Amino acid sequence: MARPAFRVDAVLVQAVIAGALSFAHLHELADAAGQTGWKAWAYPISVDLLLVAAWRRLRSDGPSRLAWCWFLIALVASLGANVATAGFLDLAHPPAWLRFGIAGWPALAFLGGTLLAHTHASEEREPVRPAPAAPAPEVEQQSAPDPSPLPTAEDTPALSPAASTPAPPPVPAALVDHARKVADDHHARTGARIDTDTLRARLGVPPQLADAIAAQLT
Repeated sequence: MARPAFRVDAVLVQAVIAGALSFAHLHELADAAGQTGWKAWAYPISVDLLLVAAWRRLRSDGPSRLAWCWFLIALVASLGANVATAGFLDLAHPPAWLRFGIAGWPALAFLGGTLLAHTHASEEREPVRPAPAAPAPEVEQQSAPDPSPLPTAEDTPALSPAASTPAPPPVPAALVDHARKVADDHHARTGARIDTDTLRARLGVPPQLADAIAAQLT
């Protein structure tokens, strides 16, 4: 079975109905506000054109504050006309603010259409500021070598043998007396004089101190 060549789109039908009703309400509202004749027909055309222009800008360039702003303005004007003509306003005696809004709409619609047509999306975005450059690393300055010459062997004074030999540590008298008793005991048991290593082991003192004690026992 062949499919029909023409298919009714429900969304398109809804769009036609909504557009026709909105167009008629805007014409009725402009006529009630004192804009008679061809001027009353120009108002709905202006509102619908601004609404379409803002919607196309949103579809082509993506979301932007400018396109959303004028889309909402045109949408409020269209919805406001639908609500106002539903009996919420006395169109036989329209209020002053309605006359003021209808009279100022052409200039507002012209401004919105001009901005939508001649403002590029790149101009709406804030310029990206470059990141601050990282500070250059500080180069550690090496201190210059001391130009003074190194001392030589001729400049170094020669040390005498007495100055190079460390002085023996002082020996307390009580320690000398104790060492003498240890030496006498060793001589009584062995019949020989005590040597320095044995004296150091018996007293538990460092080698230099043992040598100093042995020197005083002789």
